[in-house]
Amino acid sequence: MRETPESQAPFIEVDGRPVVLTVRRSRRAQRLYLRVDPAAPVDFPVELVLPRGVGLAEGLRFARDMAGWVGRRLKALPAAVPFADGTPIEVSGEALVVRHVGGRGPTRREGGLLLVAGAREHVRRRVRDWLKAQARAVLAERSRALAARIGKSVTSIRLGDPRSRWGSCSSDGGLAYSWRLILAPPFVLDYVVAHEIAHLVHANHGPRFWRLTGELCGDSDAPRAWLNRNGPRLLRYGE
Repeated sequence: MRETPESQAPFIEVDGRPVVLTVRRSRRAQRLYLRVDPAAPVDFPVELVLPRGVGLAEGLRFARDMAGWVGRRLKALPAAVPFADGTPIEVSGEALVVRHVGGRGPTRREGGLLLVAGAREHVRRRVRDWLKAQARAVLAERSRALAARIGKSVTSIRLGDPRSRWGSCSSDGGLAYSWRLILAPPFVLDYVVAHEIAHLVHANHGPRFWRLTGELCGDSDAPRAWLNRNGPRLLRYGE
C-alpha cells in the first residue's frame, strides 16, 4: 500500500517562528515520529509520520512537544546557499564568485567570476542552467570514456535533482545523475561515474562490483566519505 501525504501542510512554532510540517500517513510505521531530513527541500525539511489509527491532532500535539528537538536539528542543518550576486561556489573543484552584470549575453566564466547577464530576478535560474550544462558535458565525457574502457556503451544520459541518490543506471544502459555533482570535487564526480558504469556489468553491490569500481576510479572510500559528510550541503545550493 502506498503511503499518502496530507493534502495540507500544518506547522508548529519553533523558536518563535512557524515551521511547516510535511505530514505523511504510513501503514507500516509502528509509532509517531518526526524526521528532520537534510536532503529535503529547504522549505520542507521536517516530516511528521502518522501510523495507522493516529489522527492529525494527536500528531500535532506530539510535534509541538518535540519543538525543542526540532529546533536543535534545524540549527544543525547546512545553511542554504542562494545563487545570487556575490555567492561563492566551486565548480569541478575551482572557486568562482557569481557576479550579476546585467545587459544581454550568455552566462560565462571569466577568471574567478561567473558573469550572469539579464535581470537580477533571473540570476538563480541562469546560474542553475549554466551549472547543468557544465555537468552534462563533464558527466557525458567521463561516462562514455569509462564505458569504453570496459567494452560497454551508454545509451542515454539524463540529469535531475534527486534528493536521495547521486546517480543511477538502468538495465538498458541509460544513466542518470544529479547535476549537483558539478559542485563536488572532481574525484567525487569521478567516483559516482565509475559506480554507475560498473553497474553496466554488475547489477548488484557485490564484491565484483566494488572491485570493478575501484579499477575504474581508484580509491572509493574517500569519495564516499566526502559525499556522506558534504552531500547535505550540496543539496542546499540554489535553494
